[in-house]
Amino acid sequence: MTIIHFLHSGPENGKATVLFAHGAGAAMDTEFMNSIAENLGNFDYLVRRFEFPFMAERRITGKKRPPDRAPALLDFWKEVITKHSDRPLFIMGKSLGGRMATMIADEANVSGVICLGYPFHPPGKLEKTRTEHLKDLNSPTLIVQGTRDPFGKPEEVDSYDLSSNIEIFWSEDGDHSLVPRKRSGFTAKDNWGAATQRIDQFIQKVCS
Repeated sequence: MTIIHFLHSGPENGKATVLFAHGAGAAMDTEFMNSIAENLGNFDYLVRRFEFPFMAERRITGKKRPPDRAPALLDFWKEVITKHSDRPLFIMGKSLGGRMATMIADEANVSGVICLGYPFHPPGKLEKTRTEHLKDLNSPTLIVQGTRDPFGKPEEVDSYDLSSNIEIFWSEDGDHSLVPRKRSGFTAKDNWGAATQRIDQFIQKVCS
């Protein structure tokens, strides 16, 4: 049996449980992950962060290694979900974690999906889209995307054929972690706070 270590934010008896996965490059306790999880916890949700095996190994060895291939990541996401009988149950991920969540959501029969910085395509490679499975996604889905995200900007995303079950919230001047430039007049905390408010609205709508 796989031992999965979780970081908890929010009350155990929250309005809903949100499982939160990291991206390809950074662990579950970055400033971004901490802020989003703690903010959501303050909205009365139980947020449980976890790490994929490749990231857990990095933490132990201190050596960076690339993410596992998609089948292994998907199987691990499913294992995390099976440990939770809570409903409503939402699965949320930063970049890679969010993309994997969208690929298992319908099968896992979760309440909804939340993606923070969806990697619609690799930076500079607009032709290599990662959207095919998003055309027929049945699960209610919220994508929070920075308007400067090199993995998918508004003019690019607007051209994609996406399921009507997908909502997109644009984070003003945000990069892949929703961080704006100083000259925008916004701060990272502003954008992360706005993202959390939008996530709360999304969950409330799905659960109503």
